[in-house]
This record gives sequence, C-alpha cells and structure tokens, in this order.
Amino acid sequence: MAQKNNFQFSIREYRPSDQRAVMSLFSDGVREQVYPAFFRAMGHPDHVGIALSISVAGYVLGGSSYLQAVLFGSAWAGLIYYCCQEIYDGYAKRRLSADMADIRANYLEKPDSGFWVAEADVGGQPRVVGMMAVSGRGAGEGGEGSRDPSGGGAAAGGGGGEEAVEGAADGSHGEMSHVVVAFPWRRRSLGSQLTKRALDFCQERGHARLVLDVSSPQREAVALCRKLGFVQTASHSDTHANRWFSKLARISVMRMEKFI
Repeated sequence: MAQKNNFQFSIREYRPSDQRAVMSLFSDGVREQVYPAFFRAMGHPDHVGIALSISVAGYVLGGSSYLQAVLFGSAWAGLIYYCCQEIYDGYAKRRLSADMADIRANYLEKPDSGFWVAEADVGGQPRVVGMMAVSGRGAGEGGEGSRDPSGGGAAAGGGGGEEAVEGAADGSHGEMSHVVVAFPWRRRSLGSQLTKRALDFCQERGHARLVLDVSSPQREAVALCRKLGFVQTASHSDTHANRWFSKLARISVMRMEKFI
C-alpha cells in the first residue's frame, strides 16, 4: 500500500470485476484530451492568422457585419474542435472494441504482457482510480501504441513508431499503454508509481526497454516521462484518423523510451 499526502492506494493486477470501472476510466481519460488539444491548436500562430483572416473575410462579405465576422471565425474554430474530437474519440472507440474488449485474453493470458489497476479507499469502499497496461514485443515488432494519440502508451513514434523501435536497440521490449489516472487523484505520485510498476515488470520479463507514446498536447505526461528518465526517440502524426484531421489539429505522437 503506497501513501502520498494521506492518500493511500495499491496497485494490483486487473480482475474481471474491474471491467466496467476500467472501461469508463479509459474512455473519460482519452476524451478529456479533446479540449487541451483544441486550445493548443487554436493558439498556434498559423491558426490565429487563419482565424483572423476568415473573420475579416466574413466582415467584408457581410457588409461590415460584426456578426458575420464572428460566425466565420466560429466556423473555423468549430472545424478545429471537430478534428480534435474525431482523433481522440475514434481512438477510444477503437481500443474499447479491440484489446480492451477482452483484457484477460489480450493481456493477462500472455506471459510478457500485463494489465494493472490502482485502487484507493474512497468512503470506505475500494475504487479504481488508475490503470496501466504493458504489452511484450519482440525485436522489431511494433503495436497499436505506435499510433496512440492519447498519451496512453497513453495514453499516449520520425517517420513511424515501428522504425524507431527497430533502430533503438536489439531484443524484446515492453510497450506501455492505457495509462490513465482519475482527475481527483492526480499529482499524488500515482502516475509515477504505475510507470515504475511497468518498469519492474519489464525487468522481470527480461525486456531491454520500455516504450510508450504520448500525444503532443499532454505536456504534463511528457514532463513526467522525462523526470523518470525517458527520452524522446521519434515523432509522427499518424493518429489513425484522416491525415488532414491530424494536420489541422496539429497533433503529433511522441515516442518515449527508457532502457532498463
């Protein structure tokens, strides 16, 4: 049982009874990235310039109408928000219907993979407040996480994730994904403890390193990775969504890794 600022939690292996809580936590954790991604994209100088130009065009075409200017600018902002939503929402739906539909078969029954949850005592009742998964990969083998826009493995790969893994080192490695901590329990070392559990697991299994992908809007996740000794080895913009969505949302996926 770990403790931080009077907050007690334990990290244990996933159980079938955790399914509903884990699915909900994962879905919320991924989709909450939409707003940070949107505001980050709209704050980019290129997007600011485009928004101003479109608003001016609306003003002119509307016969000096401020309302038209606002409507034109809002349409551009709406397009950017839609792109961000499609990227994260699509990723969440895809993973929930794929590997997370049967966590036992896809993680627990594979000797080089695992799935853990962080459990805390809330009002005298145990509650899942965090989660993390590790998938064992052979030399040169990539996975779904190499296109993870969530930061989950989170969530969250120059040129492509698989090439980065192949060139980094020989031997097997662990790929961490589905890293989510419920909002009220953040900044209490829970993310660090989950990551350390993943590192310990990889060391036990003889993996040469641990890799994960983090989306560019998740600055705190990137900072935590670097604090724990991870380095960025690659970056790409393939989020599985339409490539124009990624370009307009200005979302890239950074591959972080740490040798064990």
